[in-house]
Amino acid sequence: MTVQTPIRPQAPAAGAAAPPAPRIPQGVNWIGLQTLYLREVRRFWKVGAQTVAGPVVTTLLYMMIFAVATSGGRPPLEGVPFAVFVGPGLIMMGIMNNAFANSSSSLFQAKINNTAPDFLCPPLTPMELTVGFSAGAMTRGFLVGVVTAAAVWPFSHFGLAHLWAVVYFATAAALIMSTTGVLAALWAQKFDELASVTSFVVTPLTFLSGTFYLVERLPEPFRTASQANPFFYLIDGFRYGFIGKAEGSLALGVVYSALLSAALVWAVWRMFTTGWRLKS
Repeated sequence: MTVQTPIRPQAPAAGAAAPPAPRIPQGVNWIGLQTLYLREVRRFWKVGAQTVAGPVVTTLLYMMIFAVATSGGRPPLEGVPFAVFVGPGLIMMGIMNNAFANSSSSLFQAKINNTAPDFLCPPLTPMELTVGFSAGAMTRGFLVGVVTAAAVWPFSHFGLAHLWAVVYFATAAALIMSTTGVLAALWAQKFDELASVTSFVVTPLTFLSGTFYLVERLPEPFRTASQANPFFYLIDGFRYGFIGKAEGSLALGVVYSALLSAALVWAVWRMFTTGWRLKS
């Protein structure tokens, strides 16, 4: 019986070049980050009739039902007409819902279609993945918000009292919902699990945030519970930017939204670092 000697790797000959060491990315991979961002933007832009025009039509229906149809029987709220009061809230709803929908659907479909390696294999760090997915979703939210504002203004005629509040709370809301969408997509393993987040978390928090009414008019315990609802502070602060009046504390809303944004960004970064439910 012939005994085979195991083949051992030979050392490089004297003077021969050593094999190159694995490349370790330094700094920010701007090309990869830009590619991921453009992928997210082009993904929703290809079906703009569904992702942009559709939400605007839904918002106009809300405006017709809650503002135009009931304008004669509704007293002014916060010293302004009901249509002016509800207009900014509808814009914020569009920003939040579409930022969440973009990141959650994009990442979840990648998991279901086994295309997650498309963004896991390239030299992108967990933070670059976090920024790419969040920025793409925020872009869709901002775009829907701008188009919604243009569509709602003829019915609402709201002004602009504080630009900083509009910019800050719109950015915070888009960031919070985009990162929440990423977390929901990573957690969900079936379509109904992802839909349950929308049905039992996002929608109730949105409609109990004072979009169509003053929170102080809610009965207990909903009135107290609304004080812990981050959507209330986001919508209230965003509305303050237009009408110059706020129902809650602006300082608390700024701090609350900043801390929540930081916590969610960290959570998404941590999930991408560990590859939770992405890597087998």
